[in-house]
Amino acid sequence: MSGGKIPREFIDELLSRVDIVDLIDSQVPLKKTGANYVARCPFHTEKTPSFSVNRTKQFFHCFGCGASGNAIGFIMDYRHLDFVEAIEDLADFLGVEVPRETDYPAAPNKANLTALYQLTGQVAAYYVQQLRAGADGKKAADYLKSRGISSECAHEFMLGYAPDEWQALAGRFDPLLLQEAGLVVSKDNGRAYDRFRQRIMYPIRDKRGRVVGFGGRVLDDSLPKYLNSPETVLFHKGRQVYGLYELLQKQAKPERLLVVEGYMDVISLSQQGIGYAVGVLGTAATAAHLDLLFRFTPELVFCFDGDRAGREAAWRVMEAVFPSLKEGRQVRIMLLPQNFDPDALVRHEGAEQFAGRIKNAQTLSEYFFGQIAEELNLNVTEGRAQLIDKAKPYLDKLPEGVFKSLMFAKLKSLSGSVAVGYLENQTKQHAPAKGLGLLPDNGRLSSVRVAMALLLQKPGLVTKVAAKNVAWNTLGFPGCGLFDSMTQLMLQKKPANAAVLLEYYRDTPEEKTIRALAFLDLYIAEERIDEVFDDALSKLLEQANELQIEQLLAKERSHGLDGPEKERLRGLLAKKH
Repeated sequence: MSGGKIPREFIDELLSRVDIVDLIDSQVPLKKTGANYVARCPFHTEKTPSFSVNRTKQFFHCFGCGASGNAIGFIMDYRHLDFVEAIEDLADFLGVEVPRETDYPAAPNKANLTALYQLTGQVAAYYVQQLRAGADGKKAADYLKSRGISSECAHEFMLGYAPDEWQALAGRFDPLLLQEAGLVVSKDNGRAYDRFRQRIMYPIRDKRGRVVGFGGRVLDDSLPKYLNSPETVLFHKGRQVYGLYELLQKQAKPERLLVVEGYMDVISLSQQGIGYAVGVLGTAATAAHLDLLFRFTPELVFCFDGDRAGREAAWRVMEAVFPSLKEGRQVRIMLLPQNFDPDALVRHEGAEQFAGRIKNAQTLSEYFFGQIAEELNLNVTEGRAQLIDKAKPYLDKLPEGVFKSLMFAKLKSLSGSVAVGYLENQTKQHAPAKGLGLLPDNGRLSSVRVAMALLLQKPGLVTKVAAKNVAWNTLGFPGCGLFDSMTQLMLQKKPANAAVLLEYYRDTPEEKTIRALAFLDLYIAEERIDEVFDDALSKLLEQANELQIEQLLAKERSHGLDGPEKERLRGLLAKKH
């Protein structure tokens, strides 16, 4: 559902009202074991249950694959929905309506959306009927057979045929709904005619299997060869991919996805046994496409024709790819031989050899640096300077992390000594963070980790932090900034549990740490939690005092201290003793 922002207070309320055990048990049967409920993980194949759900924390965690999160996260991962869709599903589970903030455009009427989905589904069924039994259906069926498409494959993808009539739909379905769904075009005289005529029809289904739009192909060489639905309330080609629904019916978590350009490429590859291809509907891949696809797989392989247009399209995809390469995501680029598209090549060389091409496709780093340095002379200073100028704008778009650091290191290596000083700073700047220092050298849990985990799991403890009246983010111990931001957020928002708090850190650099801490089992008896938390806070303050003493003593040895600094040092030393 598009339009209208969902109020944050409503999201908090949902997470406060839902019982994650009941929610997950309705999809994955759970068995109680101690304080937790367990099952075999729905996100990876396993024989021994490692998927655990905790009712107190309102959190799930798999000790096998690492999947974790709250009720919203479970719905997004299990049902392959985006954030807003997951909120709507969770609201349906609880039997409440999703409100929208009044200062945003109003959301489409839910009843009207339901009617539109019903209409597109009925139109798709009508096109299927025309292919199988319509007056002109045999021509379309013969065309599909000539392309090697079996009746089983046609059924799987719900292929149909739009007859050569100007008003085949208008006489059968609601004209206003047809207009809103983009299935008819209005003339100047007010009359409407069918957008698709005398074409093979490819219904485009969303993750839930609802028909959101159509693609149509002519049976001959007339133009335009392909025609897509226009942008509508249901269909946004920058956010939809073809074949994803059909793929997910066979494998919920594919090892990789092959991204191609055409409807027939997806269908032909599926029929040949390569059932993990999706199409981007004749448009360049967008960030929305990538975020959608990375929900189901850690690896995307972009496949392009080997001609000039294909190579140009491969380079254009870099604009969307670089900002989307978060931790755990991988992209490869696959350029086909000249004069072949995926459909033709898989028939020419067979599925096994084609699958080998996919597995051996170039990594993003290989392709990127190969292309960007292709026409440069790196033996001269000017060529190396050009390399930096061309590469750096792309690398700057990468999210912070190991991959960004390694890409800058590769650029430094290729550009040579001429840019060592310049890029040394970049490499350091983008080096991955060393974490929060949560595990000290002796391997025991650090005080900050204990304090943050307990605070997440028992939000009422935040009053103890506030009572200290300390600016925690100034104390200098590892993790002090996150500890302070957590306490400030908790004091302001008063979250009911860790599941609510996690939503404030969704898609932030701190999210992974918050997830890990939320499910961390400290094995502390309930009656000792307050005592352990007080002790952890005291140790944090002691650690901060030690750090400040060390810093002041070091400054005293090197430059000397002024009056206020000496007084500060005396006070800290007095606290120590």
